[in-house]
Amino acid sequence: MSAVPIALTSGDPSGIGPELAVKAWAALGPALPFFWLGDPRHLPDGVAIAAISDPSEAAAATARGLPVLAHDFPAPARLGQPDPANAQSVIDVIARATGLVRQGKASAICTSPIHKKALKDGAGFGFPGHTEFLAHLAGVGRVVMMLASDTLRVVPVTIHIPLAEVPRALTADLLAETIRITHAGLVRDFGIATPRLAVAGLNPHAGEGGAMGREDMDLITPTLVRLREEGYSLSGPLSADTMFHAAARARYDAAICMYHDQALIPIKTLAFDEGVNVTLGLPFIRTSPDHGTAFDIAGKGVGNPSSLIAALRMAARMAEARG
Repeated sequence: MSAVPIALTSGDPSGIGPELAVKAWAALGPALPFFWLGDPRHLPDGVAIAAISDPSEAAAATARGLPVLAHDFPAPARLGQPDPANAQSVIDVIARATGLVRQGKASAICTSPIHKKALKDGAGFGFPGHTEFLAHLAGVGRVVMMLASDTLRVVPVTIHIPLAEVPRALTADLLAETIRITHAGLVRDFGIATPRLAVAGLNPHAGEGGAMGREDMDLITPTLVRLREEGYSLSGPLSADTMFHAAARARYDAAICMYHDQALIPIKTLAFDEGVNVTLGLPFIRTSPDHGTAFDIAGKGVGNPSSLIAALRMAARMAEARG
């Protein structure tokens, strides 16, 4: 395990992020040092806090309480009610964490959930989400979203667009770049020397020889042929309804899916509470729990920390793989 701690961002302070950070610290203790970057006022009352002035103090501070690197926000947290007054500080925390990991003071970033509308309303946030903002901060043009668990890893080629727009958005270049970034991430961040990728078809039965659409024949298959010639281990295009049972999953290290639900339905069925959002293609490690701000249960003490704990553990393993 890396001696350099993980930076955990506060996310939206009106959601479940702060209380889950406390639960994660209670579960992990000194075994996995991380520090919370945010306003201490936003943490639940009565929590043991270990204030630090530098990330290097986090490991020693963990035994005393949740290590907190303070970042002042202009307003207190109103649980369940995102406050646009805090929007810029939420953004600044993400940028600050990025600076720390790029300076080597943090081994990875784990991001708590944000509320995009609140950030847009309060600070004119011009990015669809964390992933695009982090890519901007890193100066990277293209990154890949992976949802990962011990059971399954999936990568959607197209993400948050209407299903009707997927065939137009899906291009040979986009598919090839997604495969290349995924392959490189599995080698660098997961320690898999020769990744095996299973590629889903776009249409039912992978088009069934053109009877159910020609994208699988005309776009996906030629792209896979070209990449196999470059040395990539690829199977597909496969009928997506046969890819996710146990025997099929044993034959690949990650599944490349053509659209959002094709990827997320199987992993949320198999690992709903343990799924982790990983951004591949960044010059640093970023993970996130695979859930939102959950304003409806914020402050009620019922939030499940399993995904956050999995995200922190995965970040630590990825940091170890990178050396």
